[in-house]
Amino acid sequence: MNLVEVVTHVNYWAVIVAALSTFVVGSLWYSSLLFGKKWMILNDFTEDSLKEGVYPMPVIFGSSFIASLFAAFSLAMFLGSTGNFGIGVFSGFMIALFWISTARLNTILFEQQKFSLFLIHAGYDLVSYMVMGAIVGAWR
Repeated sequence: MNLVEVVTHVNYWAVIVAALSTFVVGSLWYSSLLFGKKWMILNDFTEDSLKEGVYPMPVIFGSSFIASLFAAFSLAMFLGSTGNFGIGVFSGFMIALFWISTARLNTILFEQQKFSLFLIHAGYDLVSYMVMGAIVGAWR
């Protein structure tokens, strides 16, 4: 299968929904119900410091959505026309664990950050990519 065939087999609605799913996972993962308070402590954030951040929230959320679209699109191309729910979940797991988490680990190590911060972020990536994989894999 060539690149044109791969791109034409992508379900763009699935890509959009998969990209949006990262916001659902993130809103739960980084909420006070799960890891939000610990994440704030590890980053020395306060409610006020988050409001006064370097980037305005529309820029953060807009850029994050575009990045998630790229990730979901590349995952859909990676799965190709033979993907399904199980392969999607497994691919998301493998990508998050062996590509993204290893890169995050290097950043954490060289920036001398706390390992628990790595675990929070890597856990989010793992769940997000498995959900994205499930969506683009099942929605053919």
